[in-house]
Amino acid sequence: MAEMTIDLHGMPLAEAYEELASQTYAVLEGIDDDIAAMATMSALIHNAFGHLWTGFYRVVEPGALLRVGPYQGTLGCLEIRFGKGVCGTAAQRRESVLVPDVEAFPGHIACDSASRSELVVPIVKNGELIGVLDLDSPSLERFDEQDRAGCETLVRIFVEAL
Repeated sequence: MAEMTIDLHGMPLAEAYEELASQTYAVLEGIDDDIAAMATMSALIHNAFGHLWTGFYRVVEPGALLRVGPYQGTLGCLEIRFGKGVCGTAAQRRESVLVPDVEAFPGHIACDSASRSELVVPIVKNGELIGVLDLDSPSLERFDEQDRAGCETLVRIFVEAL
């Protein structure tokens, strides 16, 4: 299949995530490399929606430390401890964290001062947390429950593909 990124700006979110899920299934088919899949998904999501930062943090010390993985956008934090910031909180809780205003999130880590809202979805494979998907936006309240559900679906596709 000839892969291509798609622009889903302005499309209703439910339809956009359906289209993105379909494309994600197609491009990850037969891929068994976590890093390659993360890089591909970062590009797909980033180009589809044009977020400030779209990418992954990988678990490098179980229960303790995340390290930046493949991403698109501005520079990210290189390492984040479990329980710190939005990514570390999602990793520690093993649940998605949706933050409409990062200034109001206790302990937010400002990897990029332009970030105003954030969504982080944990990635659990065979019962083990392997990383998180992180989306940052320069707009307040950019992410909502449809984004959370859509990204959780994308993460399931990622886990199923590997």
